[in-house]
Amino acid sequence: MQRGTTLPELLLVLTVMGILGTIAIPRTVRWRDRASVRSAALETVATLALARRWSLSRSSRTAITFDTAAASLTVRSYSDTIARRNLASSHGVTLAASRDSMAYTPNGLGYGASNLTLVVRRGSAAESIFVSRLGRVRR
Repeated sequence: MQRGTTLPELLLVLTVMGILGTIAIPRTVRWRDRASVRSAALETVATLALARRWSLSRSSRTAITFDTAAASLTVRSYSDTIARRNLASSHGVTLAASRDSMAYTPNGLGYGASNLTLVVRRGSAAESIFVSRLGRVRR
């Protein structure tokens, strides 16, 4: 008598693996989306902190522009580009902003008429970042 796997056993294992795969794949996609959004939000907060520190250390106005179509952030001080972050290519997220730019004054305060809200999104995962007129950032 030879030992081996029969066709019904093989079909049973493939069926069970298929059922487990249909359960696990959506959870994995949601987990990946949440991880991408979280890391993009952390990078955005770090970029805002960089702009504020730059304006304080150089005693100059520093501006951040938000390109929502390309999901990118650009930090500029006058004509110098300090940093550029492309969130779409590095994290695969989209960006929505209540304004197209924000500036920090030489004393580190936010410059503008209103607060800023940024929403980083991928799939069903989203995270909001708020910047007050005082320059404080919270997630």
